[in-house]
Amino acid sequence: MAALLLKRLTSQSIKTGNNCISRCLGKCILHETIPAQRSLGASVPRLSSWIHAKAFSTVADPQDERKKKKKSKPAFNSIGRKIHERVIHVLDEAGNDLGNMHRADVIRLMNERDLRLVKRDSGTESPQYQLLTGAQIHKEQLRLRELEKANPKAGSTLTKELSFSSNIGQHDLDTKSKQIQQWIEKQYKVQITIKKGKNPEEPEQKMEEICHQILQTLPGLATFSSRPQPVRGGKAVMCVLRHLSKKEENAWREAQGTQKGDTLNKENRNNQESDVVHQ
Repeated sequence: MAALLLKRLTSQSIKTGNNCISRCLGKCILHETIPAQRSLGASVPRLSSWIHAKAFSTVADPQDERKKKKKSKPAFNSIGRKIHERVIHVLDEAGNDLGNMHRADVIRLMNERDLRLVKRDSGTESPQYQLLTGAQIHKEQLRLRELEKANPKAGSTLTKELSFSSNIGQHDLDTKSKQIQQWIEKQYKVQITIKKGKNPEEPEQKMEEICHQILQTLPGLATFSSRPQPVRGGKAVMCVLRHLSKKEENAWREAQGTQKGDTLNKENRNNQESDVVHQ
């Protein structure tokens, strides 16, 4: 009995000691964290005082629009008076070679003649610049824009795809031909895939003939970028149409004029022969 009582007293004293230790540790930790939090709060300013959140909006930011406009400007521009190289090779507004000049002398010449400086070639040992008037720069920019429109980049041409069966009806084929014409007029390439119909008696050349038939509806407008060729193991034919280039358009018009002239000459000869017979 005495041993059981002694065991209970021992366990109770251990629990009491643990509680005292935890209380002491808790007080120490609390005293250490509170000053640290205060010092941290004092040293770090409120986020609301210096962070400005950008509000969500579907309206385009005018600053972003200005950046896009700056990027879209033509490369042929006046660099102002910010000449990074000490010595540059200079041409005047008439194209005369002024040789290598120090940038201070170039700036003085710009001020005297009211000219602007444009970089021509930066790949040489002495970068080549030219002095031009504002009107000359504007004229050159217009010329470069016209060249870009006349010769668009190859990567900018988009391709539209169209697929249908060879047993298509004439009305549906006319509708698709009109759609292809609209795409071609917008300078798209059109990839046409014609699948073989289920009719076993269908001629093997019908799919290719449909490709040529579509092209015939676009005289003076389109030509084959890729001629009809079998795909999918011969179960379909694919071709690609593109817009005629300026050179091809001119050649087509000349050919049409020649054909019309030959037709008129033939008709005139026939009329003359008929007049001779009647006499």
